[in-house]
Amino acid sequence: MKETEALSRTALGVFRLNGQFLAVSEQLARPAGLTAAWWQVLGAVLAEPLPVAAIARRMGITRQSVQRVADRLVADGLARYEPNPAHRKAKLVTPTEEGRAAVDRIRPGHARLAAQLAERLGEAELAETVRVLEQLSEAMQSLESVPEP
Repeated sequence: MKETEALSRTALGVFRLNGQFLAVSEQLARPAGLTAAWWQVLGAVLAEPLPVAAIARRMGITRQSVQRVADRLVADGLARYEPNPAHRKAKLVTPTEEGRAAVDRIRPGHARLAAQLAERLGEAELAETVRVLEQLSEAMQSLESVPEP
């Protein structure tokens, strides 16, 4: 397979997977009173509070879209802003207990989906898929820029 064909097929596959993951994420999140985007932002800050820009970088989405979601989460009592000792203006986003409880309600469905994928692919193949996707993401990140035509 030529490099250009491999890149095109990879991109199309990732775009299709993105749509599939967004759809299933919406289904998993809805009973918990969340959207996929809300779950994504809350999930990014479960381990530690982060500024909006760091969440955006980690998730590969725009800062503005994270800001809109974070503001909505705060307005709905699922997250709060805390002072950031490293930066006066860039407040930290952290989940509230209600936000953590909403994410916890997603865990059983998430676990069922993970088990179904592991059964369908096999645990070794699923682990290899994770490794290859992470490697591809790192390689894309390392590219300085898109070549000019």
